[in-house]
Amino acid sequence: MKYTRPFFRFTIATKMLIGYLGLSVIIIIITGLASSGIKHLTDINNNVITVDAPIVEIASKMDDAIFAEEFYARSYLLQQRSPAFIGRYHEEEEAFGDYIRQLRSVPDREFFSLERLELLHQKYNAVFQKMFEYKGSINPLLSGEFDSSIRARRTELTSYIRKMSNHAILSQNRKRQISAEIGTGARRDIIIYSIVLIVFAVLITILITGNIVVSIKKLKNATKLIAKGEFENLPMVKNNDELGVLSTSLSEMARRLKQLEQILIDMSPLTRLPGSIVIENTLKKRIGDGLPFAFCHFDLDNFKAFGDKYGYAMGSEVIKATARIIESRVAAYGAQNDFVGHIGGDDFVVVTTPDRYETICCAVIETFDRSAPDFYSPEDRGRGFIMGKTRQGEEAAFPIMTISIGVVTNCHRRLIDPLQIGEISAELKECAKSRPGSNYVVDSAGDDSREESNKLCIREP
Repeated sequence: MKYTRPFFRFTIATKMLIGYLGLSVIIIIITGLASSGIKHLTDINNNVITVDAPIVEIASKMDDAIFAEEFYARSYLLQQRSPAFIGRYHEEEEAFGDYIRQLRSVPDREFFSLERLELLHQKYNAVFQKMFEYKGSINPLLSGEFDSSIRARRTELTSYIRKMSNHAILSQNRKRQISAEIGTGARRDIIIYSIVLIVFAVLITILITGNIVVSIKKLKNATKLIAKGEFENLPMVKNNDELGVLSTSLSEMARRLKQLEQILIDMSPLTRLPGSIVIENTLKKRIGDGLPFAFCHFDLDNFKAFGDKYGYAMGSEVIKATARIIESRVAAYGAQNDFVGHIGGDDFVVVTTPDRYETICCAVIETFDRSAPDFYSPEDRGRGFIMGKTRQGEEAAFPIMTISIGVVTNCHRRLIDPLQIGEISAELKECAKSRPGSNYVVDSAGDDSREESNKLCIREP
């Protein structure tokens, strides 16, 4: 009797069952690897988001608060003990305390002591308190003892904060390296098992449907695209089987990697706000969802002249302060899903609803106009302008910085492209800049006509 190998003794149905069982084992392995890698990456990224990133951000804000305290304290003593400056000083002092309370909610912070941080801040503030209580005839700022004490306490405090921040940054870098290694290993393992899956599928082609072969090819192409850093438009397996589950897992992994990549690349290092890519995607989503929206483009007036006179560092402080003003006003008067972005330089955007933009714009203008003079020297603030050169090199007087806003809504016209919105808002912003003071211009054009509305925020003197 002729010998027949056991496998070929089975019926076609049994062969298909064996083939599907074999494929299922390989699919389960791949799915487990992908899911395990995604979970590990998620755990690491969540740790970065909940521990390291908040510490770095809060440390930066603490640095700002420390120097702001000193600035307002010195301004208070120089400006004949003006109540406005002592009030701002205490606001920054309280803000520092708020940052410490925020750090208490951060887990895994054994590498620094909040008690030590509070003590150093108290010692720093104690020097200013002595200066405020000083009764001598000489301004305490002229005393070398006070000045050296301020520098010593400030250096001690900022050094501790930077040590805390540097530790968090190093932790972030280590976790990114681990994430990269996990991603590389996961891609390698997925590719290896995908090749095995393809070989196995070829060997039992007569027992497997063409649909499964196509699905395997799609998975292979998806892993190659992910390995090359292409996370969009991945081929999807729409079957309700393990291959479909794997395809969904790969797509979710690619989506998360794309989000992390865009956030890291696009985020402004100065204001920590999302940039042009996220802004464009936000507009596309609003347009695609068919929701009413208002796109507000903010730009500072006379900022270049300010930067030419006061330097890059002070210009950066103005930009950071502007970002904080816009964020705080949107948080106070905007909707929950309102968006704040930083195009670059002194250009910001807000995407809100048509019924809220007016309140937000007025609040930003009012707060900015109140804060802008603080960045100027007492002499320039008293004059109300600074001397500088125009872009043509001509000497001219530039008033205290103001803010201009161009607002575009889709209430009166159909907007289909972020580029179209950007062009309209830029034109409206330039119209606003041509008018004196802070104001905003709203585009209320219909489908067949265009009308520009100049909106000014009237405040009590």
